[in-house]
Amino acid sequence: MHAMQYELTLPADYDMDVIRARVARVKPLLEDWEGLGCKAYLVRERGVHGSPVNQYAPFYLWNTAEGMNRFLWGGPFQRLVDDFGRPAVRQWTGLAVAEGGGARPAFAVRRRQPVPEGVELTPLMEDAAATTERLAAQEGAVLAAAAVDAHRWELLHFSLWEQDTPVADGDVFEVLHLSAPGRDRLPRGRQW
Repeated sequence: MHAMQYELTLPADYDMDVIRARVARVKPLLEDWEGLGCKAYLVRERGVHGSPVNQYAPFYLWNTAEGMNRFLWGGPFQRLVDDFGRPAVRQWTGLAVAEGGGARPAFAVRRRQPVPEGVELTPLMEDAAATTERLAAQEGAVLAAAAVDAHRWELLHFSLWEQDTPVADGDVFEVLHLSAPGRDRLPRGRQW
């Protein structure tokens, strides 16, 4: 599994209904995208749930690198580039995915944390996988995932929630839509 996210930070007075309309228009493009586990169309609005910014920040879990590459190299991503410019695309290697009991995500939480120098990696990654399972077991959780960026040595926890009071720490996003053509094929549990 591969995790991927880009962020478009928008002006403080930006009309976020423009992003909502865009998502409504483009969401059918990925409903059957081969290699995509799921894409959460995420927004943050300045002053809501502690957000300091207006932001469009889609988050992806990919089953295959080929699907991700087809998306980035000339797929629907080019439309975003044409409209907003080319954002930096963050990528993480998957550590764990767990399904929750919730059905329809309304909010997402993303927590990024540095992997400290000198820490033993195996126990840290095992703890990240266990945290994923614990998050997914919480009431209202739809899905939880953990991944790592071994270039920046950053650990990522991502979770989807039915309610606006998720039981997770991090940046809170509203989920405008979830495209999940390969969610059932995302590898479950620890991925090493």
